[in-house]
Order: sequence, then C-alpha cells, then structure tokens
Amino acid sequence: MADDYTHGHHESVLRVHRQRTAGNSAAYLLPELRPGMTVLDVGAGPGTISTDLAAIVAPGRVRAIDASADVVAHAEADRVALGIENLSYAVDDAYALSSENGAWDVVHAHQVLQHLTRPVDALREFRRVVAPGGVVAVRDVDYEGTIWWPRVPGLDEWREVYLAAHRGTSGDPAAGRQLKAWARAAGFAEVRSSASIWLFESAEARAWWGGAWADRALHSSFADNVLRLGIADRAALERISEAWREWAASEDGWLLMPHGEVLARG
Repeated sequence: MADDYTHGHHESVLRVHRQRTAGNSAAYLLPELRPGMTVLDVGAGPGTISTDLAAIVAPGRVRAIDASADVVAHAEADRVALGIENLSYAVDDAYALSSENGAWDVVHAHQVLQHLTRPVDALREFRRVVAPGGVVAVRDVDYEGTIWWPRVPGLDEWREVYLAAHRGTSGDPAAGRQLKAWARAAGFAEVRSSASIWLFESAEARAWWGGAWADRALHSSFADNVLRLGIADRAALERISEAWREWAASEDGWLLMPHGEVLARG
C-alpha cells in the first residue's frame, strides 16, 4: 500500500511538479547517463523529468512509475501527444517494484524518499532492481534547512506547520541530510553524496513559487492534512497563504531550499 502523500495532487502542487526538468532537478545524475541505458524513474509524477531522461538515453528505454493512477494516466496522455516511443508509464509500488532483479541501469527517484515511512526499505528495493555496475540516484529537499528573506512572520509559521503536517502524514521533511545514511543502511557498497539548491529570487520565480504555495496552503491535501491533524486552524492557513503572497511581492524576496543527493552502487 502506498504511503499517504502530504501535498496531494491539487493543481497548485502539479504546477510546481511540471516545472521540474532533468537540468534543474537531476543535474548530479546527468554525467552518469549514456545513450542506450535503461532507466526506472520512481515517483515520476507528471513525467517532465522522465521525458528529459528519455531523450538523453535514447534509444534506451525509460519506465516512469507513480503510486497515483490519475497522475500516471495524465502523464501517459502527454507522452502520446509528444510521440515519445522509448518512455512508458505505469502504477507501481516503491516497496515492491514489478521489475526483475538487476533489470535497470539506473534507478532514479526525485523528491520521493522524504514522503515514505520506510525509506531504507525502498532503497533496498531500488538496489534489488538495479543492474550490477548500475547506479541508484536519489535527491530530496531538506525543509528544515530552508531560509528566506525578508523574515515575514507568517513564513515562520508556515515552516512550523509544514514540518508537523509532513511528519504527521508520512515521511520526514528533513530527508535531504539523511540520504547518505539511508543509502548506507540499505547496504550499498559505494555511496557518493552531494548537495545542490533551488533558489527563488527573481520576480518571476517569486510569483510562481509564492503563488503556488499561497494556493497550496488553502486548497491542497496539505491544507486538509493540517486541519485533520489539528496542527492549525483555517485562520492560520489564511495567514500562511497571505505571507507567501507578501514574500512574493517583495523586491527583496529571496528563498533557498537545500537538497541532498546520492549516487549509490554495489
């Protein structure tokens, strides 16, 4: 059974997911890729990263999987519209993948482990299906390390509420700093760790990120989970939404989100 997903799949969430590319979300993996490789993309969401990976490894094939049948159906429709032949989508379970042992040259998961209750077990499953000499590549944000300016009080409240909602729903919002430890616990012989950031500071980036979170705070499964768990009330969510709009409107606005990354082998 899939773990609950803190954010859900509201438009305000998918708006962010659709902007992800191999360049802005998997740059640490790109030097490892070659034409003809096979890739399993776990937790692929709308498939924007998967589409890039398919172009890079062509004629090799990419299988993109997600726990949500609706998300998979939309991604498959996009694939058909784009005419991409070496990419396929399917519903699958990160803890029990429908792949043979050693089936894939690369197993990739972006922003997935943070939402799992058993990330080490998932990594063991990734290790099972990766080929000898292949690589498992994972990247996750560390919400506890997020910093911003100006210090809008409502964003301090947002982080406190978000961390509680994430942990109360499923997984760990501070996953980024733990990826190396989790990969070692999963039994990989070689673990190479790195870090990168997302930075939102231009007027366009602030409007996009701040606007998405202003909507997410009120209308997504995140909001539902906050209320269900009794973490905050509707008034607090309204304050958080307004804080995101205030931050986005500030010409001094700047926000940095740190990410941990791991390339694991053996």
